[in-house]
Amino acid sequence: MKFKTGDPIRILTGKDKGKEGKIIQVFPKLDRVVVEGLNLRKRHLRASAGRTGQIVEFPAPIHVSNVAIVGAGGIKTGRVGYKFIDEEGKKKKIRVIRRAGKTEDID
Repeated sequence: MKFKTGDPIRILTGKDKGKEGKIIQVFPKLDRVVVEGLNLRKRHLRASAGRTGQIVEFPAPIHVSNVAIVGAGGIKTGRVGYKFIDEEGKKKKIRVIRRAGKTEDID
């Protein structure tokens, strides 16, 4: 998966379309990410011994095809790709945003 915890992203579809946030959790096997404060769901908890009933709101996972990474300027979004650079005789793999033939470093 090309997304990491802490990456700034923008939602592309759904009720939160256009909103931005940071990734707080990644599920690579399910191809889903959890974004801080977005895609909120409500869970109704029944009262039990020593606890009152309540409604808890939490961010639900969203599929990676519905999010795009945001560049350093905060304006451009795009798909994530990889680029190999030669650093001190060693090849290093870095993540880049691919958009219309241009690349921008993420890390």
